[in-house]
Amino acid sequence: MNPEEVIAGVRAGTRRAIGRAISMAESLGPDGRAVMAALHPVTGRAMRIGITGSPGAGKSTLAAALVRHLRHIGMTVAIVSVDPTSPFTHGAVLGDRIRLVDHFLDDGVFIRSMATRGHLGGLSEATGDAVEILDAAGYDVVIIETVGSGQNEIEVQALAETVVLVLIPGSGDAIQAIKAGVMEIPDVIVINKADRPGADILAGEIETALSLVPSDAWRPPVLMTQAIDGSGIAEMWEGIESHRAALAEGDALADRRRDGMRRRLRALAMERMAREMDARIDEAALDSLVTRVVAREIDPSAAADTMTAHDRPREKA
Repeated sequence: MNPEEVIAGVRAGTRRAIGRAISMAESLGPDGRAVMAALHPVTGRAMRIGITGSPGAGKSTLAAALVRHLRHIGMTVAIVSVDPTSPFTHGAVLGDRIRLVDHFLDDGVFIRSMATRGHLGGLSEATGDAVEILDAAGYDVVIIETVGSGQNEIEVQALAETVVLVLIPGSGDAIQAIKAGVMEIPDVIVINKADRPGADILAGEIETALSLVPSDAWRPPVLMTQAIDGSGIAEMWEGIESHRAALAEGDALADRRRDGMRRRLRALAMERMAREMDARIDEAALDSLVTRVVAREIDPSAAADTMTAHDRPREKA
């Protein structure tokens, strides 16, 4: 499919075209750029929800349960599941679509796993493009499930209008979340696997943590779920809708989208500069610097200065 066919197919909601568009975006080539340029003007309609939390918190199972609920109430849903990158194939390792297998044959659900490609923010560079493609395709809700890499998860705020933080009892998540600053990002907090001992204690710890975080008019609700059997999912959706309604008051939603786009553009620019820098590195010169550093002739910082010297503005004589 050429870019024009892909663009038309995405706008018509054709699954094959949507998949092809996301692949084009992931390749970071001119075709992907052309597709995104054409689709961007028709985005901004979908409700974008981020689901984040530590590995093992049950994010994928929770996402599957939320999809089931949304389909029950007649909404179409797309999921972008961001996985760690295989060091061998550079593809997605976990393949969280396995947990969403019940939805594969549902025309109202689109599922895509994407690799982080070494990106440290819990999201791959092309994730934002995938979200916009799915928005342009007409899905009512787009869910972004992050890789679960701890404190680097905050980048999901750049893409999602509502962020759901998933925690589980007995994992020490509350303390880690406070230490990492993650408590500042969620709009809804879900304690999953709430049948485990310590769920109530965790809820109390989270409420205490929230009291220490400066907040605006919205205070994240702390909700209990058991994703495996769907318990609490309807209440979680109500919490998400309540946050959306709060954003709709005044300019809050527009401000959030603008702030998210600012973060995204900064991240994109830094990623591209890093790729350009990597492409310019002379491997032979790098090996020579490595040899000198290992021999203690120069320190690593001085070696890095040598590698980047040509990018610095020259001082006037």
